[in-house]
Amino acid sequence: MTLDVKFDIARDDFNLKVDFSIPANGVTALFGPSGCGKTTLLRAIAGLHRSGGATLKLRGNIWQDQHVFLEPHRRELGYVFQEPSLFAHLNIQKNLEYGLSRSNRRDQKFSFDQVVDFLGITHLLNRKPQALSGGERQRVAIGRAILSAPQILLMDEPLAALDKFAKHEIMPYLEKLQAELAIPMLYVSHDMNEIERLADRMVLMKMGQIQAIGPLDELLADPQLPLSQMPDAASVLTGELVAHDRQYGLATFMVSGVEFLVPDMTGKIGATSRLRIAASDVALTRQRTPQGSSILNAPKARIIDAQPFGDYQMSVFLRLGENGNGAPLLSRITRKSWERLALQKGDRLHALIKSVALTGTA
Repeated sequence: MTLDVKFDIARDDFNLKVDFSIPANGVTALFGPSGCGKTTLLRAIAGLHRSGGATLKLRGNIWQDQHVFLEPHRRELGYVFQEPSLFAHLNIQKNLEYGLSRSNRRDQKFSFDQVVDFLGITHLLNRKPQALSGGERQRVAIGRAILSAPQILLMDEPLAALDKFAKHEIMPYLEKLQAELAIPMLYVSHDMNEIERLADRMVLMKMGQIQAIGPLDELLADPQLPLSQMPDAASVLTGELVAHDRQYGLATFMVSGVEFLVPDMTGKIGATSRLRIAASDVALTRQRTPQGSSILNAPKARIIDAQPFGDYQMSVFLRLGENGNGAPLLSRITRKSWERLALQKGDRLHALIKSVALTGTA
């Protein structure tokens, strides 16, 4: 089941020209510089931009083609904007019930009580929007969108207007939404941190066109894409929790057949989580001396490619496993280290990983 998108929209000196198909599940991040067309694409999917020769199909249902154009109110989608846009004269319960009134009750997967409990807003129902924090208002906006029984959620930088404390407050709810409600989501953001925590795949955009589409972990570590050359470049791996070490407060995650030790004692055995590894936290060595380092994670890996990063550093592209057939991993080392170790493409070595952060549920 897929979302099939084709648009050619000209606006003054800007042209959005896209033609792609992605799975109609999980979270797809739309990422790229300001003005590349991310919001225009969302608005076109919502039916707010009309153009000839367009095609839009969700799970085989035609929303738009040369013969059909569903008006925005007839498209079964939820749209969450930067600003919550709640009705100021209504309390929170009435705002949420507005979303419920727009739903096709036959497709309603979640009850009112389930949604407000899921988002932790039960205690807010009698308040007015102006009495809520920014994070609370955005949770209400998300709840209203869910209660409309959408086939897909469009989220246009939903955290951009929030301060870092409000972002910290709302992010766990977005992770729950991604993990538990099984509503496909298109998520626009300029914050790679958000994307690393939430997205399953990415649509990378540039000047109104698609630069790349694929799984998040692959695009982050693709030598041909600019993401790996960002100053804060990182790898995101998906791991399964296989054991706890309660003596030391560590959890063992398995990624592509490789064990990672992570400080965490909260997960359940068998659960999957995302592991974020900053490229600057990955050192390289040809030989790993047993018990010769405080670094706990030193998996075998193979160099797939390498590129200069500025004048004095190298971005090294690795694959886990001795044969290099595992998950992608990115390292950022000095050019002196690269030359001193005489590293080259194809080399097998150990990746000394100084820090691994759990970023959320996969």
